[in-house]
Amino acid sequence: MKNSVTPRHTLLVVDDEPFILTAIERLFRDEQIKVRTAASGEEALTCLADEEVAVILTDNCMTGMSGLELLNRTKKIAPQTVRLMMTGYADLQMVLTAINEGEVYRFIVKPWHNQELITMVMEALNRYQLMRALQSSSELTLRSLAQTIELKDVYTRGHCDRVAHYALLLAEALDFSADRRKLMRHGCWLHDCGKIGIPGAILNKQGRLSRTEYDLVKQHPLWGLKVAEEAGLHQVVLDIIVGHHERLDGSGYPHGRRGAAIPLEARIAAIADVYDALTTDRSYRPCFSHATARDIMDKERASSFDADLLDLFWSLVVEPYPLTNNEQTEQKIR
Repeated sequence: MKNSVTPRHTLLVVDDEPFILTAIERLFRDEQIKVRTAASGEEALTCLADEEVAVILTDNCMTGMSGLELLNRTKKIAPQTVRLMMTGYADLQMVLTAINEGEVYRFIVKPWHNQELITMVMEALNRYQLMRALQSSSELTLRSLAQTIELKDVYTRGHCDRVAHYALLLAEALDFSADRRKLMRHGCWLHDCGKIGIPGAILNKQGRLSRTEYDLVKQHPLWGLKVAEEAGLHQVVLDIIVGHHERLDGSGYPHGRRGAAIPLEARIAAIADVYDALTTDRSYRPCFSHATARDIMDKERASSFDADLLDLFWSLVVEPYPLTNNEQTEQKIR
């Protein structure tokens, strides 16, 4: 079964061993990807100058220019290209350092498993598409992107629209300007964009996640922040993406921020996000009623939520909002 990546994005594979290039080119023959190959870093730079490359996959140890040097230069001349590296165990620490410094997105150790390599490249292509979509100023494009991300989790269809609806009720009651409400809406649509890097099997798992799986899920605000920053999105949108799981007592993630250190828009989004999560079915439990959700959230008002915002929320919301993606309901700029 073919992957659902937009046809004809270019994957550039760089290695000084011809049989490696042939093997990878053959591996992606049935995928909707255009594969170009280069036998050296210098040849790869020529390819990058010729056309837009979505993903570059390079070996590190090559004659002449190393893979890391190539990726450093790629970052400067084609920053939108997602950078992947193949490496042997001897170079593992160097590659991990490069990942931490933002030079490399992912790596795979030789010899690789074919499905593992395909999955890594497809995730990189998804990240490239996410970046390109985030750079769009079109509200339709941003909302469509959010809905596409939701397709990974069958239990969150319509979640981004409902979170935006609840958050905008609060924003309007707080007399946010039209521009600020627009940014609030964009942030709520995109608040879970980092989940694009989480396997669907984890997002749709029946029952509780393992500690390792939960730790992976908790990375999604940081992953979303990274790609949104690179796309140049407004600070309000960034605050919502990275801060919607923060809690007032510092028990949230990813940064454990407390109280007023959590931006107002993120505190608003947190209330909207939790309420919608409680009042919709999830893989591990059925939905709660409005009354039960209110009781659960009120018990955490001192630790998790801005009490004044929560009181205002209850004055505005008396039942769950039924908006779903299938309704294709347009959110108006109020």
